[in-house]
Amino acid sequence: MSGKTGWVLAGSLGDCVHVAGVTRFLAIAEEAGYETYFTGPATDPEAFVDAIVAYDPDVIGISYRLTPENARTLLTDLRGMLSAAGVLGRKRIFFGGTPPVADVARELDFFDAIFSGQETPHTVRRALEGQPVDGADPGQFPQRAIERILWKAPLPILRHHFGIPATEIGPTVEGIEQIAEAGVLDVISLGSDQDAQENFFRPALQDPKSKGAGGVPFRTEDDLIALYQASRRGNYPLLRAYSGTSDHLRYADLLVRTINNAWCATSLFWFNDMDGRGPSPLEQSIAEHQALMRWHGERDIPVEGNESYHWGMRDAPDVVVCASAYLYAHNARRFGVRDYILTYMFQSPPHLNNAMDLARALAVLELSESFASEDFRIWRQTRTGLLSYPVDLYRARAHLAQSTMLQMALRPHIIHVVGHTEAHHAATAPEVIESALMTQEVVETALRGNPDLTADPAVQRRKAELIDETHRLLDAIRALGPDENDPLSSPRVLAEAVARGLMDAPQLRSNRYAPGRVRTRSIGGAIWAVDAAGNPLDEARRLSALA
Repeated sequence: MSGKTGWVLAGSLGDCVHVAGVTRFLAIAEEAGYETYFTGPATDPEAFVDAIVAYDPDVIGISYRLTPENARTLLTDLRGMLSAAGVLGRKRIFFGGTPPVADVARELDFFDAIFSGQETPHTVRRALEGQPVDGADPGQFPQRAIERILWKAPLPILRHHFGIPATEIGPTVEGIEQIAEAGVLDVISLGSDQDAQENFFRPALQDPKSKGAGGVPFRTEDDLIALYQASRRGNYPLLRAYSGTSDHLRYADLLVRTINNAWCATSLFWFNDMDGRGPSPLEQSIAEHQALMRWHGERDIPVEGNESYHWGMRDAPDVVVCASAYLYAHNARRFGVRDYILTYMFQSPPHLNNAMDLARALAVLELSESFASEDFRIWRQTRTGLLSYPVDLYRARAHLAQSTMLQMALRPHIIHVVGHTEAHHAATAPEVIESALMTQEVVETALRGNPDLTADPAVQRRKAELIDETHRLLDAIRALGPDENDPLSSPRVLAEAVARGLMDAPQLRSNRYAPGRVRTRSIGGAIWAVDAAGNPLDEARRLSALA
């Protein structure tokens, strides 16, 4: 509390007997170091003012949750009593009520903070500390990713992709303004269209017919600056954008200069000619991604690895997913990343069941976090499966909630909210806000106390099995480069691991870089490589067949 700890007095006023909000407010005050006094439900205004005079609190909390017009009369009378008692202007006075009653309290203009039940405990703590709660002071909101994580803990920071598919940036600018004013996201990720990622510096290669397809079509530095300026309000969310799929270092510099890019997201095996997202051949692309890691590490900018879920989205065996996570963490550390954002996408593919999904997530964490050190910090980010949402929006909302609750088992530092409209359409600003609020509610519920889903014996058995099998696969990849100093960071070796089918996925069939011969099937809710008859293959048999 930085020396500001004192007394808080609060109660429900007049004929209002609702006390849940008041008691939660007082509990937050106690956690912040205050002594508290509760006047109780339905406190007569005269008795309330007498208690203020007797206890001389530093902060006064007033609650009223009934009819707005009754509230107007009651609060107007109370203001006169507080003025007569010499309290107005000398004490900080907070109000809490339903949104319509909160609007009345704002009109009366004698409260230092007004809560309508939509705020987080963090917001209440900020008010108790004498900090603005409406985003008026940008200095209160850290503008670097790791600082924002530490500032908001134990709550994870929330991010969401946003980019309105249109032929110009105006709708996205307006949407960012709405999202920032709502104060529900800590990070807005610009969902850019393909030409913005691949051909920003190559206007002659841009296709006017595809402008805005799949995202916001920024084409100039001024476009990016306008998008960033739209976020300079509300809770001043950080901005970040997809990494470019060509001209990697030039594009990285562009994003840092224009939008203060919160972190870089890149991969090893993807965003190139293999998946059609960029022009580079696989081996060259791996080297380019390694250089991108080094560039950001030298500037102390975090790097996000989205490697493993791209394999999962293509129905790769669980072991390949785990191995890709290990390989990325290994390379990130080797190429100088200091803060590594480890991303795990749940429900990817959708036919994983929750138990086996959690087991694979725990294996990914243990394999990746084996590299953690003072110079290589790992921050956990989770998200809902991109391909897992039902089209029906009512079912999709339920899916977002249950997925978020599962994600909380990993105690993430960042939750990448995937809007509930994903399977139906690109989320509008109000839908982004709605998805963020649903996620926030689940997060706060989980933090109050959840059963430990990771302790399930079946989950732990599968996790141990995956870790053992992953090391078998990694040994086979190392064997491709016996003369290499570090085979697992050699672009040649990694590209060869794909070419030989050690790293493979069914959806890579007919790909020029990968055989795509591996078959997979959901067995007991886990994704296994299988033989032609559908029988599960452990890595020893799968690798033997490849040899």
